[in-house]
Amino acid sequence: MNDVIETIILRSDLAHLALFLWASGASGLLMWSLRELASANRRFDAFVRELSRFNQRFGEGE
Repeated sequence: MNDVIETIILRSDLAHLALFLWASGASGLLMWSLRELASANRRFDAFVRELSRFNQRFGEGE
């Protein structure tokens, strides 16, 4: 990685380096957000299942 950065700096192509770093950061943030969203979805699904069990056990229709 250091060789790539050094080559870019020697060629004075800092705009491409900045764009690469921005894209890498944005992609990492997207992956983190999707992982957190999936985790929240699993927790909500577990909550709904427990609520359904509670309603079945204590008789919603009695």
